[in-house]
Amino acid sequence: VMEIVTKYDIDGIQFDDHFGLPAEFGYDDFTVKLYEKELPGLSPSDNYQETFWVRWRADKINNFMERVSEEIKSIKPDCIISVSPNPFHFALPAYLQDWFTWEREELIDEIVLQVYRSDMKRFINELERTEVKLAKNNIPFAIGILTGLKNNSTPITIIEEQIEAVRKRNFAGVSFFFYESLWKWGKESENIRNEALEKIFQGKISRPHISSSKKEGKLLRS
Repeated sequence: VMEIVTKYDIDGIQFDDHFGLPAEFGYDDFTVKLYEKELPGLSPSDNYQETFWVRWRADKINNFMERVSEEIKSIKPDCIISVSPNPFHFALPAYLQDWFTWEREELIDEIVLQVYRSDMKRFINELERTEVKLAKNNIPFAIGILTGLKNNSTPITIIEEQIEAVRKRNFAGVSFFFYESLWKWGKESENIRNEALEKIFQGKISRPHISSSKKEGKLLRS
């Protein structure tokens, strides 16, 4: 990370849903000994999803994220730190990724939430979650939409409907996963998908502005 920040003229850097550890991890000798040192008389739960065991490990990753954020900003204060995680109710128990704390602690500048759902009810439910609304009111918050996989295409009508749902709720924008499936691999022709996308995005839209400065030891954003 620091090599990229120091050697290249970048606007920002993004961490995805794998910037964490699978919840099954943490039973190595080093981690177990650290846990037992910090909590005398206790050992990690055999259940990798036990609440306190998840929280303890997630906090270690939170501490690491704090170090990464501080290092980046110390070298390049205007570098955008973006995260593209899974929904919080999955990210934390499955990957120990506590992105909501990162947002609350002002360690990140932008979120692009991966809401890869084909069912509209489930899609909208993710947009309406409390942690999403809170983060959205504080920093630019965009929604990642699944445009299809090679053997499982997403109809352009579903993509259109999901974009409309995102816009209706005033999110910062959308991001598509992934590039080729925007117009390829669908049941519709490439021309039909292209025409639909051109209709959706008729004009240029500026990226949400993010400015940062250090004041009283905290990162302020406007």
